[in-house]
Amino acid sequence: MLPAALGLAVLAVYPLVQLVRMSFSAVTSSTLQNPWALVGWGNFAADAKGGELWAALGNTGIFALIVTVVGLVGGFAAAVALRDSGRWPAFLLGMMVFIWALPPVVNGSVWKFLLGDSGLFNTLIHATGLAHSPVPFLYDQHMALYSVAFVNSWAVVPFNALVFRAAMLGVPAEIFEAARLDGAGPAKEIRHILIPAVRPTTLVLTVLTVVYAFRSFDFIYVMTYGGPGTATNTLPFLGYLQAFVQYDYGKGAATAVLAALLVIVLAVVYARSVNKEENE
Repeated sequence: MLPAALGLAVLAVYPLVQLVRMSFSAVTSSTLQNPWALVGWGNFAADAKGGELWAALGNTGIFALIVTVVGLVGGFAAAVALRDSGRWPAFLLGMMVFIWALPPVVNGSVWKFLLGDSGLFNTLIHATGLAHSPVPFLYDQHMALYSVAFVNSWAVVPFNALVFRAAMLGVPAEIFEAARLDGAGPAKEIRHILIPAVRPTTLVLTVLTVVYAFRSFDFIYVMTYGGPGTATNTLPFLGYLQAFVQYDYGKGAATAVLAALLVIVLAVVYARSVNKEENE
């Protein structure tokens, strides 16, 4: 385990320590190569005084809520639809794995084109007469965050579907046969058999999906770049803007530390849920 521990220390622990150290220091583009002057909680206080942090925190909460709900419900529905064996379920599962494996930059670029003024969605809306002008999916300050969140959900649904399907395949076939003999239809099978069977898996997937949503950066960067204005700024993207656009590395590090603390809390919940499931 020593090589793995050394690799983790170099690639994860050391950068995290440097990030925390930078968050308590005054670091800009002019002082980056010089000894960092400690400012204590100054970067965090400046972050809290500005309105950007609280707006980004609210956007992050809405974003994570949409991605989690749509990702879990969509993943469960897809798993129910594809739990049978056959040529078409196997083909659709392969397509879902392909979508999940696509790099976020590629996936986001495709969706940016689809949601554009002359993209597929606006073309269909105009052809059906639902609207006479393009719908600003990515340019309206109220719609942009929801659009990017739904696209991010599309990327996480395949993974959740695969995990849910694996849990469903673990249910003995005799249980479904007994339920059908008792007159249970598909709806009752889902309610009384499948949902209880995937309950432990749902807890683990919920934590994983929330963590995934909290750290999402790629789709926002590609599709909206935090805009229009600051409508799609989340904590990770705000930290990027502060550090690599405004060149205030100390303030950007403080924002990144806050985002990391939220993820660490969720990681602890995930570890406890996994341990509880293994013990049961």
